[in-house]
Amino acid sequence: MNRRILSLAGRLTAAALAGLTVLPESRGEPAATSKETKPMIKVTSPAFSAGQPIPTKYTCDGADVSPPLKWDGVPDGTKSLALICDDPDAPAGTWVHWVVYDLPRTATELTEKTAATDTLPNGAKQGLNDFKRTGYGGPCPPPGETHRYFFKLYALSIATSLKPRASKADVLRAMQGHVLAEGELTGTYQRAK
Repeated sequence: MNRRILSLAGRLTAAALAGLTVLPESRGEPAATSKETKPMIKVTSPAFSAGQPIPTKYTCDGADVSPPLKWDGVPDGTKSLALICDDPDAPAGTWVHWVVYDLPRTATELTEKTAATDTLPNGAKQGLNDFKRTGYGGPCPPPGETHRYFFKLYALSIATSLKPRASKADVLRAMQGHVLAEGELTGTYQRAK
């Protein structure tokens, strides 16, 4: 009996030395997991191209109105959309410029000069930006510095049911675990010295 055990141990050792792997007992879990890739929504603007400067009209140096945004590729199962625009290059940390949520799934754009109201005509709600205002607040970086502005659109499997004037943090909490797809358009802006 001891010889059989020693013989089996020897074969296992030989197998290990030959490059074979002895796996632990499965517990009903997959051997390997891969991060699920979410579909991408294409976000564009007729006012500026991806990675290019945002025209002055849409900044604090101009009319400070929201730029027009368009998107396509919203997946089936979407119940609402959310848009967050922020600047990660701000001196005090990420600065929030625009928060829109509970956009209808059928929406395909936000028009130029979107009204700075709590609720939009299509039922979407707007949150507070870091200027402490409802709606859009345009780029306004310190003079001489080029900042990046990320317009991020999310397709959600729920409507957030948040009231108007929610913060970016409130919206991110409400949509956690419900993002079906996302897209992003980045613009830049630099004020004269």
